[in-house]
Amino acid sequence: MNAIPPLLDHLVLATPDLAATVAEFTERTGVVPAPGGVHVELGTRNYLVSLGSSSYLEIIGPDPEQEAPSDLHAFGVDGLTGPRTVTWAISPPDLDAAVAAARARGFDPGPTYPMSRRAPGGTLLEWRLTYTAHPSGLVPFLIDWGRSVHPSASGLPVTPLVEVSATAPDPDEIRAPLTALGTELRIGEGPVGIAFTVKTPKGPVTFD
Repeated sequence: MNAIPPLLDHLVLATPDLAATVAEFTERTGVVPAPGGVHVELGTRNYLVSLGSSSYLEIIGPDPEQEAPSDLHAFGVDGLTGPRTVTWAISPPDLDAAVAAARARGFDPGPTYPMSRRAPGGTLLEWRLTYTAHPSGLVPFLIDWGRSVHPSASGLPVTPLVEVSATAPDPDEIRAPLTALGTELRIGEGPVGIAFTVKTPKGPVTFD
């Protein structure tokens, strides 16, 4: 099994304190994440680091310059007590075909939604994604960047990804939808969680 999931687009490291987590990432790796942009009306913003190839790490948390949304913040940052890798995304060559194929194999990734954010330079990035209803976060959502420049190709600082792994009380229950989506993830038995290791100027560093 691959150390890095096939079709990986990005990993999501969510935090209730974005500034503190960006500072911690910088301290541990020696690499300073780049500002990604603001998710208008969602109450969040992000910082990004390339993981090499065509994937990246998204560090996301509440945006203190926005009013809190009427609903919860994205990725459950409201309920976190500290940074945690909460989920991941894959980018199939054809999003609609991948959704249809997954449904035919017995797993529904959910409907697709348009989203956007404005980068610090003013460029508007637009994409489509699915909201996977799986509560564990171990089953990825799907994303299609359309005509937007992929974040990993926008001159981000780089910490090459070494491996991704996960644990779940019932690994087989997670493997079935992964197979339906045409990807895979190293999963062992244990509490729900995702861990990843990156290569940095300070040596390998693992986040979970």
